[in-house]
Parts: sequence; structure tokens; C-alpha cells
Amino acid sequence: MASGLGGLNKSPNGVVIGLAQLTLPDPHTRNELWTQTQKVVAMVGKARRSMPNMDLIVFPEYSLHGLSMDTSPDIMCTLDGPEVAALKQACIEHRIWGCFSIMEANPHGNPYNSGIVVDDIGEVRLYYRKLHPWVPVEPWEPGNLGIPVCDGPRGSKLALIICHDGMFPEMARECAYKGAEIMIRTAGYTAPIRHSWKITNQVNSFTNLMQTASVCMCGSDGTFDSMGEAMFVDFDGTPMAEGGGRADEIVSCELRPDLVREARKHWGVENNIYQFGHRGYVAVKGGAQDCPYTYMHDLAAGRYRLPWESEIVHTDGSACGFATPERTYHPDSQE
Repeated sequence: MASGLGGLNKSPNGVVIGLAQLTLPDPHTRNELWTQTQKVVAMVGKARRSMPNMDLIVFPEYSLHGLSMDTSPDIMCTLDGPEVAALKQACIEHRIWGCFSIMEANPHGNPYNSGIVVDDIGEVRLYYRKLHPWVPVEPWEPGNLGIPVCDGPRGSKLALIICHDGMFPEMARECAYKGAEIMIRTAGYTAPIRHSWKITNQVNSFTNLMQTASVCMCGSDGTFDSMGEAMFVDFDGTPMAEGGGRADEIVSCELRPDLVREARKHWGVENNIYQFGHRGYVAVKGGAQDCPYTYMHDLAAGRYRLPWESEIVHTDGSACGFATPERTYHPDSQE
């Protein structure tokens, strides 16, 4: 499917999304965090001015906090804090939806790596905490809100995953299973992950008949180099539009969730999201609807163990300078 010249030629059923390849920041004080927040606010305005048809502007993971992994309480955000309030106000002022990244204060443990989708009247429509921090590099608390799906602009269904989440095929499958037609993936990845980034974005789309919109931070903070690499992929796994390494570029594309819905209903061959739960429906009525996957049963029962588990070298963050944790995970006690 064509991208509508990046959304310049918007169709009646189109959703135009912009992916902001934001320059990588490095804030360590509250004032520096506020300065970076204002840069993101300004980019929301740039998105609206440059593309009047745009429905949603997406900012990468770490767009406020950078890649320092600083967990200082002084620079952590809250949903009712001034940074989020400023982002909401930008969406109201420019009449545009926005997807934003925050490192969120957590009184019960390490901060969360969180993402929000805000509509054009400033309401939070989706609130997600990263399920799979990029261990052993990241110190964030594992998310506990599941994978929400929300009504998006122009009748679309949106889901949001963050960076490393997208390396687990179960994440994209969960998004699609819950009805997402467009999956957003935000990231701070650096250049060594470029190939894996591209192939997982394509696989996540194809195996779930789902369009994906993915973007990384871009440029250098003097220590790390993020890669940009904005990428839109159609539901058949074909890239629709791609960015490169130009910092602060907004890469845009028109997506068509109506065609996703059509494919999910009418595809026979490779309708994998349906066929996964209806194996061999040519031979048996309705297909086999059991669960033949050992790892799924074991994970649900709390006994997920690999045959080589005792030989795994990295099982905490000590190799990256983090203290060995003593707490165990109890999702019901997390707020």
C-alpha cells in the first residue's frame, strides 16, 4: 500500500502519523528535564505546522530523559506532574494526538519506563508501563499494566509497546489479539540493533496483519548514539516509509486501519492471527483449539525454565554496574 506521499494526500479512511526522530538529550536536573520537555512541546507544534493533515505525532522512548539510566527521584515524572501537563496542553493547543515517553516515579521500587497516548483535547487515552526492560542494561521496574489497546484517531485502534518489548513476538500478538490495528513502538536503540529493529518490525506486522509505526531517538548525547530509523510497515510486512539518521526529522505516513480490518476478515492464506487458534481447520471443524505449547503452560503456571537455565551467565544487572536485587516481583503490590 502507498503512504499517500507521507500523508500529503490523505484518503477519507486514512490516519496520518508522524514519527519524530528526536535528538538524544542528557538531562540530570529538574531544570534540564523541563528544558527538554519544552523542546518536545515545540516539536508538537512543528508537527502540526509541517503537516496540517497529521492525526498523531509519536515521540521515542527516552525523549525526555535520555539514555543515562539515571533513576534519581529529582527527575522522575508522574502522570499529574508538570511535564505531562505541558505535553497534554501541547496536544490541546495544536489539536493533535501525541504519544510520549516518561520515566515514572514508583514509590514501591525502581521507576517505570512508561508511555502515554494523549488525544487532541488533552485526555490520556492509553497508559502503558514497559513490560520488558532491556536487561541487563536498564534498571526499570517490569511493567504491571498489561498491554492496553485504545480507540485512536479517525476510528483506529492503537496499542503501544516500548523498545525491547518488540523483540518478543508475544507482545505484538497480544496487541493484535486485543484488537489493535496500528501498533506503535518507541525506542532508544543504538546502531548495533539496526538489523534486528527492522526485521522485528516487519515480522510483528506480517504475523498479526497489523500496521506498525516505530521510531528511535536520534543523534548523540556525547556518549551514546541513537539511530533514528523511523519505520512504517504495512500489515503484509512491507515497509511503507522509512527514516534514516537525521535528528529532529519527522517522518510521516498515511496508514489505513480499514484495510487491516478488511484483511483480517477476508484473508485465507497467512491469516496467522486467526489460524493460530484454529489449527488445521480444513481437516477438523473450527480447527484444533487446544494449546500445544509447553512454554505457554509453564509461563502461566510460574514454572518457565529453559533446559540450559542453570548455565545462563547474566541474570541480574551487575555486569552493567547495578546492585543485585533482593526484592521479588509481586504484581499485586505494585501501583
